[in-house]
Parts: sequence; structure tokens; C-alpha cells
Amino acid sequence: MKRFPLYSVLLFLILLFVWEISARSMSELVLPGPFVIFRTLLDGIKSGYFTPHIIRTTLEVILGLFFGGLFGFMTGIIMGEIVFLRKLLFPYIIASQAVPKLALAPLFILWFGFGMTSKVVITALICFFPLLENTVTAIKYTDKQKQELFRMLGASRWKILIQLKIPAGMPGIIAGLRVAVVLAIVGAVIGEFVGGSDGLGAVIIASQGMMDTPLMFATLILLTAMGMILYRVVQLLEKKWLIRFMKEKEK
Repeated sequence: MKRFPLYSVLLFLILLFVWEISARSMSELVLPGPFVIFRTLLDGIKSGYFTPHIIRTTLEVILGLFFGGLFGFMTGIIMGEIVFLRKLLFPYIIASQAVPKLALAPLFILWFGFGMTSKVVITALICFFPLLENTVTAIKYTDKQKQELFRMLGASRWKILIQLKIPAGMPGIIAGLRVAVVLAIVGAVIGEFVGGSDGLGAVIIASQGMMDTPLMFATLILLTAMGMILYRVVQLLEKKWLIRFMKEKEK
């Protein structure tokens, strides 16, 4: 198991080497080398150029993830518990998710303006479905024998939900949160693409207009790092919850 990080580092170094060799045979406008990109990234961080854009995109991602995840989780619980609502609403939810969010972005800009609100709404809409789907599945497929045991012990429907269904379904629900974290960055960037002067998505559009390919790659690296950090945070929360859950189960 300890060899895997070493193999990953070796693969990364090989990819950087191939990238550098390929970049030397092309124009910097088409494919800048990794050292050129790293220098652009370092200069942007030192000068403070990236700082307000990082803060803006991070806020949009966190707020969109919070509201979209919370609404998806609560709606998933309701639809998981009430079969009639699940059958009534699910086709419309699927239909809403089938519409490309990039096509909806100009409409949200028109409704909510060019500020942060429209980007948060787009991000929340993208984060909503993974939490909804995983929560509904977790509630719907809770062990029937355990549910029957709770009923025999006189537990109410509310207690079965709180003490059995949600705790038992948390691994699946958190898996949906992991997916939502990655999609949240996509949502924020889409909103910044369509309308915005701040944020890393806006920097990508600006670098395209200036034909500054190294800046574009540097911004993509920042977005990748942001996604990996947020994903890792969710993994740590999941691990912490699982340890706590196992301890309570042993009691």
C-alpha cells in the first residue's frame, strides 16, 4: 500500500516530462510548458492577482454547496418517506436536471443579476441532485428487517427515520456530497463564464481574450487544487463520522 504514493509521484513526474518535451515543439500560445505555467501561477499569487478571484469562487462554491446540498438532503428525506411525492415529483426533477446548466445560466443572470447570487443559484442547482438522489436511495432501501424490529419495539416513524434510516444511509449520502463538491466548482465557473468580472471562471475568459494561455492553465490548476481540497475535507468528515458511528455501534 505504501508504494502507491510513490508510483503516483513517478507517474506525475513522467507526465510533466512528456508535457515539457511536447511544449518545446509547439508555440506557447498552443501549449505552454509546465515551468512557464508554474511561474505564471507563482507570480499571480505573489502579486495578489489571484487572491480576490480565489475568494470569490470559493464563496460561491461553499454557499452553493451548502444551500443546494441542504435542500437536496431535506427533499430527499421527504421524497424517500412519502411514496406519493416521490412518484409525483421525480419525473420533473429528472427533467430539470436534463436541461444543460450552461443554457440556464443566462436566464439566472437575467433574474438575479451579475452579482454573486446568480452564481450561487447555479451552483446550488447543480449540487441539489446528487444529494437528492443518494438520500432518496438511502431512505428507500434501508434494511426492512431492522425497520420491522424498530416497529416491534414501539418506535414511531420519526424515530425510525432519525435513529435508523438516516444513520444507516449516511455513507451513501456522504458519497453524494463528494460528487456535489466537485460539481459545485463546475457550477460556479459556469456562472462566471456567462456573466461576471470576478472569480476564477472570469479569469479564464479574460485570459482567452488576451490569448494568455499560461494564465489560463494556471487558473485551471487553482480550480483543480480547490476541488481536491474540498473533496479531501469531505473525505475526512466521512472518516470521522464512520469512526464515531462504529464506536456508538459497539456500545
